Amino acid sequence: MSDPGLTVLAVDDERPQLEDLARMLRASRHVREVLTADSAHDAVRLASRGRFDAIFLDVRMPELDGLELARVFKAFARPPALVFVSAFDTAAVEAFELRALDYLMKPVAPHRVEEALTRVAAEWADAEPAEPRPAASSRRTDEPGDSDVVPVDNIRGGGTRLLPRNSILYFQANGDYLRIFADSGRYLLRGRLADAECRFEAHGFVRVHRQYVANLRRAIEVRPLLNGTAVLRFEDGSEIPVARRQVSELRRWLHT
Repeated sequence: MSDPGLTVLAVDDERPQLEDLARMLRASRHVREVLTADSAHDAVRLASRGRFDAIFLDVRMPELDGLELARVFKAFARPPALVFVSAFDTAAVEAFELRALDYLMKPVAPHRVEEALTRVAAEWADAEPAEPRPAASSRRTDEPGDSDVVPVDNIRGGGTRLLPRNSILYFQANGDYLRIFADSGRYLLRGRLADAECRFEAHGFVRVHRQYVANLRRAIEVRPLLNGTAVLRFEDGSEIPVARRQVSELRRWLHT
């Protein structure tokens, strides 16, 4: 590998075991950076914001289990290498059907972590990326496909839904939460509108009003109003307000 080391995400809902695993990963000569997630929600959020060379993934977790989560990661434009970590061997066959590079049994021994990392390093050495890979903590400017997903709270059915980014029409500020309007329905995400604007700006999302960030790639019309403001219309017929200072810029964007 031409890189100085691997960028790794460790995922486990049990905090003590997660910390032990992260400690062993950071001790390896193969590793440059380790991030941790104690839920499937956090894991998807981190993985959609930055590139990871490998994800060390617990099998049994609430919300999405490790196997379901692995299928999400395998759909990424640049899927990370997968290493499963479990106290049970019952998922080993499914793990290797997902082309996992290793399956570590808890309690995990340091030498097994090192063996798995050696396999990951060899895998990426063979694949040799065509361009430098940014650190996982850096802002993404690439253009992944539908696999870039947003984990959201499902208002109607409960639980967590993985929402493709390009299915989102717009975000609306709603107190400490964001209300997301998408092709499949409405959802809640804890956060600020400024966070959504920053995270998705490179993908065509623009603040059009103090309460709205819109996916301009899904907008079809800017209709001006008599007071100098406008409304932005989407494919499904829904509309949101546009602040006066944004009107001319949005009209130019939609006509380019």
